[in-house]
Amino acid sequence: MKLSLPQYVICWMVIAFTPASLLAADADPGGAMLYGRGKEAVLLNGKPLPRSSAVFPGDLIQTPPESVATLDAPGSGVVVYPDSVVKFEQNSVSLQHGSVSVATSKRMVATAGEVTATPASDAWTEFEVANTNGSIRVVASKGSIDVNCAKGSASLSEGDEVTADAAGNCSKKKRKPGALWPVKSSTLSGPWVVIGAAGTGGGIICLLLCDNPQPFISQWKP
Repeated sequence: MKLSLPQYVICWMVIAFTPASLLAADADPGGAMLYGRGKEAVLLNGKPLPRSSAVFPGDLIQTPPESVATLDAPGSGVVVYPDSVVKFEQNSVSLQHGSVSVATSKRMVATAGEVTATPASDAWTEFEVANTNGSIRVVASKGSIDVNCAKGSASLSEGDEVTADAAGNCSKKKRKPGALWPVKSSTLSGPWVVIGAAGTGGGIICLLLCDNPQPFISQWKP
């Protein structure tokens, strides 16, 4: 198809002004974009994140106590909450400390220690994983999650949660109403951080990077 001059100019401008890091992430099927916001810079492989960057399998992400980060991958989005350490892998994240929220239609996996959380299907799925003080917790917010612990497993439906005990067993129960991960920082525009729609990543990116006078309210707050 032959482009008219105006169409050609528009295409050229889109290519010219698209960040090289974004093009690199799109070119690599295992890549993603990382965005950060907060009082202190998010660290990528030990170096301050320059607002945003392409990330690839093996990259390490660390959020200070008053900052958050989001990963925008094809069909998936991950919010990395304050005071967390996460390694990005191809279609998975490895939580070493802290907490994350995952929203995915690509069955993105999250691991924490010997616990693995996997969406049960390709349907849109949202879940949270926390790894704090030696305790690992997985919560299903939308869809179904299969959780494997060191010595057991559990299938979670929306509203279920599981905690891995010291012996490696999965202890399943219904989650109590209330917000999941508190954030004590006015820098983040309120006491709670919300996970946005992933897919294109626009919802998450705007929540983290756009000037928004409204506080971020968790969608799980009763």
